[in-house]
Amino acid sequence: MSGIVIIGTGLAGYTLAREFRKLDKETPLTLVTADDGAFYSKPMLSNAFASNKDPEALISQSAEAMAGQLDARILTRRRVAAIDTAARQVRLEDGESLDYGRLVLAVGAEPIRLSYEGDGADAVLSVNSREDYGRFREAIEGVGHVAVIGPGLIGCEFANDLRGSGREVDVIGPDTAPLGRLVPEAAGRAIQKGLEAAGIRFHLETVVKRIDRKDTGFRLSLDNGETVEAGAILSAVGLRPDTRLAREAGLEVDRGIVLDRTLATSAEGVYALGDCAQVAGLVLPYVMPIMHAARALAKTLAGEPTQVSYPAMPVVVKTPAHPVVVAPPAPGAVGEWKIESVGEGVRAVFSQGDEVGGFVLTGAEAVKEKQALSKQVPAVL
Repeated sequence: MSGIVIIGTGLAGYTLAREFRKLDKETPLTLVTADDGAFYSKPMLSNAFASNKDPEALISQSAEAMAGQLDARILTRRRVAAIDTAARQVRLEDGESLDYGRLVLAVGAEPIRLSYEGDGADAVLSVNSREDYGRFREAIEGVGHVAVIGPGLIGCEFANDLRGSGREVDVIGPDTAPLGRLVPEAAGRAIQKGLEAAGIRFHLETVVKRIDRKDTGFRLSLDNGETVEAGAILSAVGLRPDTRLAREAGLEVDRGIVLDRTLATSAEGVYALGDCAQVAGLVLPYVMPIMHAARALAKTLAGEPTQVSYPAMPVVVKTPAHPVVVAPPAPGAVGEWKIESVGEGVRAVFSQGDEVGGFVLTGAEAVKEKQALSKQVPAVL
């Protein structure tokens, strides 16, 4: 019986394994991961500081427990060196080779890393895993002031959380308003005002040029002439799908690993899902697309070829100081934003004639409309 190998034990890899085991109890299943294989909710990384959770407290299940649940072999602390799609083998860095009948890449995304001048540039940290979180948590122990580079979704979530832990927070970025790539400027301004009311400071329409070490931490010199002093620096400028293994194996890649709607790559028997995937031109690094993709791919792997469908999937931004829900319009959609103030926030609806193409709700009063508006938004795919 040909086995299935899944590379990656994040939300995508483990959710797929669980969904597959509901349909097929017999096929040998192996998961490979470079970390300890513990199952945890990655979205919790950006709201764990205020609740004072250490890295161990984020774990739901150990790799051993997951192996038992899934009747799977889970190889932890093992890195994949290469994939041979002709021989249907995964080669590990320690020399072991794994034969596969079908292979799934669930390798996620990597933080985008910017370059800075100055002797403090190497101190900039990113948080994209539980281990990253542990390192950053150590770095901010006893630190009262943190600089966050990047005013997007993740940057705002971390800023809100760090502020909730009692720290001073400065957010820096080139956008005219927070969440500038996801929401119209008026909504971004409302988000900024709400977070500023919580004590978060923004430095927008500028970038960090230089980071220098000081006795008490770091001085960040900005392109507009301002300086920010902080005891620790977090970069949240975005993620890039991890396409290295796919590219080196000769698979088609673009912004992510290129897939058809059955989540198949350009190589026979090889599939992908999660933050590394590009499905019908879409790269969707959120929880709900992973859940829908995992259910569809599990059916395909169990012998029932199934195309993935994405319904409307509003994204809830974890900024309790100013709640936000976003359902972006489709890329390239033609329409106009209709924006009105609601309480301390904004209700923005992307109008396409008589149809609702997307929406943004900010503030406690406006977000109450999430359910009603979600029913009017078309399916993503």
